[in-house]
Amino acid sequence: QVQLVESGGGLVQAGGSLRLSCAASGTIFNINAMGWYRQAPGKQRELVAAITSRGSTNYADSVKGRFTISRDNAKNTVYLQMNSLKPEDTAVYYCNARIVRLGVSYEYNYWGQGTQVTVSS
Repeated sequence: QVQLVESGGGLVQAGGSLRLSCAASGTIFNINAMGWYRQAPGKQRELVAAITSRGSTNYADSVKGRFTISRDNAKNTVYLQMNSLKPEDTAVYYCNARIVRLGVSYEYNYWGQGTQVTVSS
């Protein structure tokens, strides 16, 4: 089995920073793309940032210049550094990873349990 465990959410004032982490564990052969999504109350889940296994990144327009995604392949971990946070960044943030398990020939899409980020004005 594979698990994604997130950490680092919390309450912060507008203009502040938070760093999210997501560690993958289990019977992993390879991790392809990893990313962060978020879902605010009453809204659909949206992509925040993604990173390929080679380090190519893409960001939602709303977070460009403020958020940075990175990964440590040796630790099977992806990070999201969030700076200059705004109240509209308030949401549950979910980690996502496309993982090929040992003994399996295809990748599967895994999700973390979500971590709450609340930005007060």
